[in-house]
Amino acid sequence: MNFEIYPAIDIREGRVVRLVQGDYAQETSYSNEPLEVARNYKNAGAIWLHLVDLDAAKAGSYTLLEIATRMQKEIGLKIQSGGGIRKKSDIDILINAGVDRVVIGTLAIKQPDLIAECIQEYGAERITVALDTRQDENTVWQLPVKGWTEQSEKNLFQMLDFYQAKGLRHLLCTDIARDGMLSGLNNALYGAIAKRYPTIEVQASGGVKILQDIRDAKAAGAGGAILGRALLEGRFTLREALAC
Repeated sequence: MNFEIYPAIDIREGRVVRLVQGDYAQETSYSNEPLEVARNYKNAGAIWLHLVDLDAAKAGSYTLLEIATRMQKEIGLKIQSGGGIRKKSDIDILINAGVDRVVIGTLAIKQPDLIAECIQEYGAERITVALDTRQDENTVWQLPVKGWTEQSEKNLFQMLDFYQAKGLRHLLCTDIARDGMLSGLNNALYGAIAKRYPTIEVQASGGVKILQDIRDAKAAGAGGAILGRALLEGRFTLREALAC
């Protein structure tokens, strides 16, 4: 299994930003030129880009089709993208526009049978299920929804039991407690997922601070890592990350 590095660009109102634990009130803006940021990542050796529509994640209705297409055609990146995916027609639009992988979060928790159908219809390489998780007082990995304010009926491993049986290949898993905190990846969690679900490639997300975090994720069995704030703040370069 290849280990893939996914530099991330989160866009809000046309700007490249990062949020802390998904809080729109805790935003840091890094650039007004997302295409320039994407081009710099491509020049540094990136193959994939993880593109997030923060406006759509909050209000619905994906808005980044034009920029996603330009990043593919003008820059030559493969695009994994999501945000505001509320119904199947949203998935259809992104797939038909040529987005390489559609990232599906809340809908994957609320309507798993629908997403299982999408995996069958479009193929496992075109769908990434994104599960944001938080450990409760009983050490159960819960799946909060609605801005992380409500618990879903199923926990992380129950949901993964379902999706493994349905042929899921790509999982993006974020430890909410570490998201945007530069506190290191939860590689114990990713290792447990990799061991229990060997056919699922888990993308480690939330907390990368140093290059060793990436090496540890790979050693734990993750299939890749999402790099956001650490790259934007220059804690290491993408070339250095790719060399890991």
